[in-house]
Amino acid sequence: MPSSRLRRVAVLVLHGAKPLDTGIPAQVFSTRGSMPYEVRVCGAAPGLVTGGDGLSYSVAHGLDALAWADLVFIPGYRLPDQEDPPEAVVDALVAAHARGARLAAISTGAFALAATGLLDGKRATTHWHYARELAAKFPLVRVDENVLFVDEGSVLTSAGAASGIDLCLHILRGDLGVGASNHTARRLVAAPYRSGGQAQYVPRSAEPLGERFAATREWALHRLGEPLTLEVLARRAAVSPRTFSRRFVEDTGYTPMQWVMRARIDLARELLERSERSVEQIAADAGLGTASNLRLHFQRVLGTTPTEYRRTFASGP
Repeated sequence: MPSSRLRRVAVLVLHGAKPLDTGIPAQVFSTRGSMPYEVRVCGAAPGLVTGGDGLSYSVAHGLDALAWADLVFIPGYRLPDQEDPPEAVVDALVAAHARGARLAAISTGAFALAATGLLDGKRATTHWHYARELAAKFPLVRVDENVLFVDEGSVLTSAGAASGIDLCLHILRGDLGVGASNHTARRLVAAPYRSGGQAQYVPRSAEPLGERFAATREWALHRLGEPLTLEVLARRAAVSPRTFSRRFVEDTGYTPMQWVMRARIDLARELLERSERSVEQIAADAGLGTASNLRLHFQRVLGTTPTEYRRTFASGP
């Protein structure tokens, strides 16, 4: 990119656009002495765009801004699984990408980016609440619901709204270096790096709706610190292990041992949030054995450590 001109950033506001998703890139890449960027907020056409959360946007630019930009942000918008972006928007995004622009989606903006076909065969993420819908609607996209953002070079995606900051800081590190990125993080009063992915922000698991083995699951939830094997659970349900396993998957979508592990991690999360017990004690209470085993499963499932999780979510001082 020629150093003699500012880097051009377009923020594309679609119907139902979320205000935080829209404001993050517009503020991070705002034109100022320390930031070599020029930002234009645009829509499918100039004029008023109805956003989400009771806000509307008066945009001065239409899709011509995408033909101008080096980097295009697509903020999240309401009902992405029900409302497709206009064909003209999809065509303009494809043309911008073909011309060499990077396309970066925040949260549910990934649906509009996926509609272009440019995410086919690539990893992508979105807000955890919509991850399954994204995977179902665009089966060629390799959806990863556990990360804060995914960088596939010319196409980038981020998780829920605040992870748009993580994505923007990542782009700044690549464009201007760590010093500029850290300076911007301080200006935003944000962490330069966040540990873990968005899996740690997903609410703890709700009990499945099926009732066939509900009593056995309830029994097990009060005994997570004890040995819970397939045989123990099947014996409690008064069926063979083979029958129990088959029907349990039909009932919950998990194998019995997957469900037990899920329940133990949820218990550990609750104890980390609400108690002052040590990691070693919590590992034993949750049936995960040792602190190292608890750390292993936290890293695998939540992408963070028990200590970092407690620091983020503990309710006490």
